[in-house]
Amino acid sequence: MFMFKRFVDAADKRFDIEIFEKQQHVGIGMPYGPKGASDEHITNVSGNEIPDLPNELTKWIKNLPQTIVEKYGIDADSFNAYKVLPRLLFGQYLATQFDLLKQQAAKETINTTLHYGTTVTDIKDYPEKNIVDVEFDNRTLEFDFVVICIGHTWPLKYEPSVPGYFDSPYPPEKIKISVNFPVAIRGASLTAIDAVRTLARQNGTFSKDNQGMIHFAKAESSNSFKVMMHSRNGLLPAIRFHLEDSHLSKDSVLSKKEVEEIKTLNEGFLPLDYVFDKNFKDPLKENDPDFYAIIKDMMMEDFVSAVMNIREKIPPFELFKAEYEEAEKSIRRRESVYWKEMLAVLSFTMNYPAKYFSAEDMLRLQKVLMPLISVVIAFVPQTSVEEMLALHRAGVLDLLAVGEESDVTPEPTGGATYSFTDESNQKISNHYKLFIDCIGQPHLSFDELPFKSMVTSKTVSAAKLKFRNAAKGGEEMKKENSRVIKDSAGNYFLRVPGITINDYFQVVDETGNANYRIFMMAVPYIGGFNPDYSGLDFCEAASAKVYEKLKKSYSC
Repeated sequence: MFMFKRFVDAADKRFDIEIFEKQQHVGIGMPYGPKGASDEHITNVSGNEIPDLPNELTKWIKNLPQTIVEKYGIDADSFNAYKVLPRLLFGQYLATQFDLLKQQAAKETINTTLHYGTTVTDIKDYPEKNIVDVEFDNRTLEFDFVVICIGHTWPLKYEPSVPGYFDSPYPPEKIKISVNFPVAIRGASLTAIDAVRTLARQNGTFSKDNQGMIHFAKAESSNSFKVMMHSRNGLLPAIRFHLEDSHLSKDSVLSKKEVEEIKTLNEGFLPLDYVFDKNFKDPLKENDPDFYAIIKDMMMEDFVSAVMNIREKIPPFELFKAEYEEAEKSIRRRESVYWKEMLAVLSFTMNYPAKYFSAEDMLRLQKVLMPLISVVIAFVPQTSVEEMLALHRAGVLDLLAVGEESDVTPEPTGGATYSFTDESNQKISNHYKLFIDCIGQPHLSFDELPFKSMVTSKTVSAAKLKFRNAAKGGEEMKKENSRVIKDSAGNYFLRVPGITINDYFQVVDETGNANYRIFMMAVPYIGGFNPDYSGLDFCEAASAKVYEKLKKSYSC
């Protein structure tokens, strides 16, 4: 949608646009349609955090039919840009926006064709002819440019063959199951919370008392129902608070000039510590000087260790409740929790230059910083928190810390066995009749790209980062790190998920040459060079880069 919007906003008639969509609708996306949500699932973004679309969300809500607002329990009169709403309803809003863009395209006489219910089976690049073939439904069409925006992908590994084992909780219809035994969930992210909310409704009911507190009661047929969440660090995600900058400081993204200057001073690499100081520490000087005074001399590892140690000392649901109260105060006063907001800004701004990190820094990012970022910027909606706390008070929901070495074994007879070492160093193995993997969207490998001709013809290449210090690469290889490789010149590289792309999301081959015809915006396949992404903000910012390069390529 955001890619299409670029052409429409520019009234760019030079391009004939064809959109291939495997569903019967466009614009909704997996998280906001029935493939990724049920009535109980809530967005973790509010109207003021959404990039500009043809119709403001608040105006759209106020013009909805009464039957729809009643279905979702929305008070259209009091709804404002700071409120979240059900994901399926938000999906309807996005579909409407796509329709408006189509109307605008027609008005601007931009030639647009939509292929509904169409699955693209392969993409073949022909450099000698300067064209790209798109294959679908036993047909082939030729194009000058292709932008791949296939969205989320949830590979099935064990689910088809192991009863009671789910590789993901999506679509949620498949886990609407009544059970009378404990259920295991791997992960404690928003994905895990989705699964918890769905399971709870199949095995009991929520109610609200006179003070507005939510309670949960199990169904008689689900007396032994219990959900055990398993988290590597034993932490629940942080909660939505008021953002001072609702669009996460897009202006703070490092400029290409600055990146090149810093790379020149650092053997061609962009140091992670520079980005950490520039996009996290420095903004705190003005926004939260007291907090800055505490952390100004800390290295990244020291800061993360200090924050995680505090969090890990507090029982997870006690911390969850305390952060809920902190977030409520933040929203009520419209005052940010600045260090958390700056961490979200850091996550957004480091995404684009991450391809210039050394392998050493990427390992630090993955091991040290990303676990904290993934917890803090989840922005769990308040209603989700209230239900989670109600389930915990009812003795139905708990969380286990399983560390980095935990193991899940699918059982041929059904379910899975969860093995880990607990905090007292005791080895634990628990079998569950029902297991749901909820670690979120996996970063998929080069080999998992669905368009096989791009792989076999070497149009794309596996993403990798060079070690700045060859000795460090050698040490990692001696540790039998399977992701470390060595070339004929003695250089060491770290393989990261997905394919190689440049700053304009063009795919790059093994020789380092960018393909000006093919762009990749599907996040599961660029997770190595874009280790984190911020949903709609990411889509909007990436589309600007792609359109900028498309215009130049067309002119050439």
